Amino acid sequence: MSELILHHYPSSPFAEKVRLILGYKQLAWKSVFIPMIMPKPDLTALTGGYRKTPVLQIGADIYCDTALICEVLEQLAPTPSIAPEKVKAAAPIVAQWADSALFTASMAWNFQPAGVAQVFAGAPAEGVQAFVADRAAMRAGAPRMASADAGATYKIYLQRIASLLGGQDFLFGAQPCVADFAAYHPLWFTQERTPPLAGILDATPDVKSWMARMKAIGHGIPDPCSAEEALQAAHRSTPASVPGEVFQDEHGIALGSQVAIAADHFGLEPSEGELVAATRTRYTLRRNDERAGTVHVHFPRVGFTLKKVSP
Repeated sequence: MSELILHHYPSSPFAEKVRLILGYKQLAWKSVFIPMIMPKPDLTALTGGYRKTPVLQIGADIYCDTALICEVLEQLAPTPSIAPEKVKAAAPIVAQWADSALFTASMAWNFQPAGVAQVFAGAPAEGVQAFVADRAAMRAGAPRMASADAGATYKIYLQRIASLLGGQDFLFGAQPCVADFAAYHPLWFTQERTPPLAGILDATPDVKSWMARMKAIGHGIPDPCSAEEALQAAHRSTPASVPGEVFQDEHGIALGSQVAIAADHFGLEPSEGELVAATRTRYTLRRNDERAGTVHVHFPRVGFTLKKVSP
């Protein structure tokens, strides 16, 4: 198997989710730091347009969205499992809620003025303005939740996490699963990146204890890697063969068509290429790039749209 290469930046909450899973599975991985905001020319050379963080690269296979990355890591290293059989149905539902509703409320809380001042302490004003403009563009004009509403919602969600714990070490028992990693990363940002706002966690001491257990997992065995090295690794590799059952048609778009795949609500930059697989759970594009060579870019079906590109 080719090396695992994670394209991320240190303060990314979703990257923390994947970093902890890599740590839980004690995997060695290459760490490529990418910019927080656009442009991201080295990343988009691999993805064809997708710009969200993180992205997992395995040779010439590029995996977008942490829901899919979790599945890939589980397949590559099934022990210890983040999707044990007894919670295989419920845990992904909680994870999807955490990655969407919980994340939205927590980040609206985190990015009120006190949080912004902490995150960007010492940064030039133009850097802050560029970040704000970048995230507004990612929301495609949708308003951010007001901090008062976010705080009320966040407190309710924290109580729900406490109820799920119910005296257990982790959300579904004695060992963490994908739901734990998904629920942890927005709270991690509050605690680690916006500590002036972390008092919101104090009303749920069981949640704070659980967070300490999650933090102790660590990040596995990372090794620094440059973006150029990652591009060269893709260029000299061949994408893995697509599985035999590659087509479940929901759109009337044939395999081999030129298509665009994009997130359905946040970070809408499309990736274009040849549709080579549309399985029950994921899409795969074949792309050719001067720097990256021929790559397969993989997306989950949930949370993404597929459209045919007119010639």
